[in-house]
Amino acid sequence: MTGLLADYLPLIVFIGVALFIAAALLVVPFLVAYKAPDPEKLSAYECGFNAFDDARMKFDVRFYLVAILFIIFDLEVAFLFPWAITFGDLGWFGFWSMMIFLGVLTVGFVYEWRKGALEWD
Repeated sequence: MTGLLADYLPLIVFIGVALFIAAALLVVPFLVAYKAPDPEKLSAYECGFNAFDDARMKFDVRFYLVAILFIIFDLEVAFLFPWAITFGDLGWFGFWSMMIFLGVLTVGFVYEWRKGALEWD
């Protein structure tokens, strides 16, 4: 029985440290936070509309468009890493397949750029 407990000791220590860090991250902000709100602190941040308004209010769709574009080009990078690792084994077929993939994404990026999807006017 002692050998079994010794095998699980690193796991118990890991869970204990994780719980301590989680508790600290939950408690420390309440202890050290500056508690005097001002208009700058309560202003809209990254989302473009006030967080304390009606949930059914209208807002600009450009934020969703930028988020979707970010996801598309983030996935492009996610596909580049495994391709780069196996590049030597793929040969010319793998090279040209990725070039076609990058070409299609580049055409889509140029289209979005020309349509003004990245403008904030």
